[in-house]
Amino acid sequence: MNTQFRKGVIEMCILALIERKDMYGYEIVQSIAYYTEINEGTVYPILRRLTQEEYFVTYLKESTVGPARKYYHMTEKGKGYLGSLKADWNDFSKMVNDILRGEVLE
Repeated sequence: MNTQFRKGVIEMCILALIERKDMYGYEIVQSIAYYTEINEGTVYPILRRLTQEEYFVTYLKESTVGPARKYYHMTEKGKGYLGSLKADWNDFSKMVNDILRGEVLE
């Protein structure tokens, strides 16, 4: 799969996961790894950028099994961005599926 396309899809998945509940980095990696091969080197740069763009805010929460964890919480700006990505994804996937089914208008 094209690397840039994959990163875009992973970004949307990260946003969708954090929209459901606040999560810490490793938890996000594990959630995505359930479905596809992924590593921390892919996820953490996306988390940093999305935080810089104010789609997330972070906070520290003590852990019972080690150091405090940095949790990501979605902002209203992030919710709007995710909504836009979902709409784009739905339009794009519909177009691709129509073409694959041979439903192309001539």
